[in-house]
Amino acid sequence: MIFHEIYGSYYRTVAQILREAVQGRLTWERLPEIVREKGFRESSLTIPEALTKGAWPLLREDFSTPIKQEPAMPLSDIQKMWLKALLQDPRIRLFSPSMDGLEEIPPLFEQDFFVYYDRYADGDPFWDPRYQEHFRLLLLALRENRTVRIRYGGKSGMLRKTLIPEKMEYSSKDDKFRFLGYSESGRPYTVNVAGVKTVELAKRAEPGKILPNRKNEEVTMELRDDRNALERAMLHFSDLQKETVRLEEGHYRIILTYRKEDETEILIRILAFGPMLKVTGPDCFVELIKERLRRQRSCGH
Repeated sequence: MIFHEIYGSYYRTVAQILREAVQGRLTWERLPEIVREKGFRESSLTIPEALTKGAWPLLREDFSTPIKQEPAMPLSDIQKMWLKALLQDPRIRLFSPSMDGLEEIPPLFEQDFFVYYDRYADGDPFWDPRYQEHFRLLLLALRENRTVRIRYGGKSGMLRKTLIPEKMEYSSKDDKFRFLGYSESGRPYTVNVAGVKTVELAKRAEPGKILPNRKNEEVTMELRDDRNALERAMLHFSDLQKETVRLEEGHYRIILTYRKEDETEILIRILAFGPMLKVTGPDCFVELIKERLRRQRSCGH
């Protein structure tokens, strides 16, 4: 294991709590704020209770701590090599990550060490200079909340749109980035970054302007926490909005929110958990699961 568990989300969340406790700044109100900022949504089920009720004897009743020094997590050479390899990924490099401190560190592995299955082969041209330029301009528009004038290829030919940015998303199955935005009238648009021909930054979006909500779908599942299934599910669906409720020991309800156009991908990701994840609703999604399993069974014969 390259990274020890102390570099995981739970440890980093607790480390931040202890830093503020050492500094004398931790309060009852601040504790759940840190958990929301640093941890998963599900962290609120365990971390505050464990710290305040003595399961983890790191905090006193007055929110001071017996620890004298702030927690530190220095990286080993092998961890730096892993980070250097990760930063070679062309998708990550689109975000212009800092290489400070890693200049002389060799990467632990090269990108061509991996072969991807169950992924379309026509992914975005991440190394193309024009693609990189367009991606970074769209990213800048998101960060600065500026409208953009885009010319891009659509199903009906070349289109020109002025859009208020909403977000950028990545599909691991398609290996593509998509830019999501709204027209001034509130109509939603999804633009494949690879299809963009020109990008021009325009004025800043109107302050406080509330964008309409896209129509989302929900699927409700029940999970049996065998073989660390809960932790794996939280990582597997970390890119999706979700609500997790513990029904009883080792038994959880998870509600995922997703976009309708991503339904097939969500279906495949759920099926990867086998019998440990059971879809309970809505009925239309249950039928999709059944139909998919019927096709798989018929193909197997």
